[in-house]
Amino acid sequence: MSEDDIKRIYQQRYIDVLEPLALKLEKYILNIVTEYPRIDRVCVRSKSVSSFVNKATKLVDGRAKYTDPLSEIQDQLGARIITFYLSDLKPICTMIEKYFGPIEKRRIEPDNENEFGYEGFHFILFIPEDLFTPGIPRDECPKVFELQVKTLFQHAWAQANHDLAYKPLSELTKEQRRKVAFTAAQAWGADTIFNELMGSPHN
Repeated sequence: MSEDDIKRIYQQRYIDVLEPLALKLEKYILNIVTEYPRIDRVCVRSKSVSSFVNKATKLVDGRAKYTDPLSEIQDQLGARIITFYLSDLKPICTMIEKYFGPIEKRRIEPDNENEFGYEGFHFILFIPEDLFTPGIPRDECPKVFELQVKTLFQHAWAQANHDLAYKPLSELTKEQRRKVAFTAAQAWGADTIFNELMGSPHN
């Protein structure tokens, strides 16, 4: 499939299917966590056409990474649950597992205790069958979506890092990479301290 074909097909899917389905999925997830007391936000977004085409046409060792990107790319719909404290992550993940039965669950964190960087829980989940209507046909939709569960500090750092470090206009210098790592340590520290204070008796 050519790049132009991928763009044309996905653009139609984006307008006709993904955007309305994202709204329904967001309401569905909100309903699951609505009684949990410390949810900052729930959001679901459709992967933009440009981002999808860039990912779909990616090469690895000179060969296409995806042979059927319209079915293989799992984050055409991406959801986030952002909560206040580290201690909220496990209860929320438990709720998600109860309702969805995850295909895949990963806790992403630095490789060792001397490193700071991206953290969060990532799920690959089936899109609930009752979200599909005659106006949103099942056979034209991806089967799964990606869900990330993070604290406010994890989310804020990841968003900034994505723009500044993950997709830089030019490669970061060693000093700049150290600054990015420093901000990750600060985010980790803030999460840890606020979580401890939240669990402590107030004077």
